[in-house]
Amino acid sequence: MERACGGGAMRRWGATVIASTAALSVVLPAATAEATTGPSGVTAKGAYLLDSGSNKQLWGKGADTQRQMASTTKIMTAVVVLDTRGVNLDKKVTVKKAYRDYVTRQGASTADLKTGDKVTVRQLLYALMLPSGCDAAYALADTFGTGDTMAKRTKSFVSKMNSKARALGMSKTQYDSFDGISQSNRNFTTPRDMAKLARHAIGNTTFGTVVKTTITKQKAPAANGGTRIYTWENTNKLLGSYRGAIGIKTGTGTAAGKCLVFAAKRGDRTVVGVILNDTNRYTDAKKMLDWSFRTKSTVKWRELSPEAQQD
Repeated sequence: MERACGGGAMRRWGATVIASTAALSVVLPAATAEATTGPSGVTAKGAYLLDSGSNKQLWGKGADTQRQMASTTKIMTAVVVLDTRGVNLDKKVTVKKAYRDYVTRQGASTADLKTGDKVTVRQLLYALMLPSGCDAAYALADTFGTGDTMAKRTKSFVSKMNSKARALGMSKTQYDSFDGISQSNRNFTTPRDMAKLARHAIGNTTFGTVVKTTITKQKAPAANGGTRIYTWENTNKLLGSYRGAIGIKTGTGTAAGKCLVFAAKRGDRTVVGVILNDTNRYTDAKKMLDWSFRTKSTVKWRELSPEAQQD
């Protein structure tokens, strides 16, 4: 069960043209070998790099091996909501005690939503993706699922997640959870499948705005008639650390290990990356992105505040 549902050397291109055929025979195989091997020293058990513009694989490691995905599950939670026809992002949702009881019972990551407060769907998306709030995930599943009980609504929402996965061609992905806390160990994906999802997700303007936000303060009508100010900090340390980083989502679990779905944009090129089951996800993400952008960057990792969720 997930505990808390809660980042090469510079490559030389355009080498000096040498008239000698022998010289060319030395240069070309080296470039070909590098393209084949990809970034060196990536320790993740599963990893993948996708050029989002061309939708072509750049590199993969265990790309089609199924693994648990922890809170990166919440990317699909957000996608199902945002892909709902006619979705009203300003619709107010009343926070139920059941959402808070759930995160307490599971020991899950939380946006610390307060019972009786009224938050918008848009705010719930921030609460879902920045602090990895399982209470926010529950609220969204309860709101966008169908049925006359919470259990039926959340179950139908998970069914929508699986339907969306099939529609996106994620043939090796299965969801049994709206937040990554798996009840039956049937919540898994592959690096390739997750990259497909991430590419689709960042095509949505609202999603892109949410996941590139480092920290946000949101006002909501409180249960006592006053105004609540929520402060949510993004658990993704790539943001504010790696130049061009634009998201997307962290995840941590006992079986899943450290997971990270990420994207970065430099110039007119956007690269999507996936890391499943790792111990050095940010270091690996940096290696993968540097290799993709043919650069070597120096990064000072953004420190999360003591109050921030760790996912």
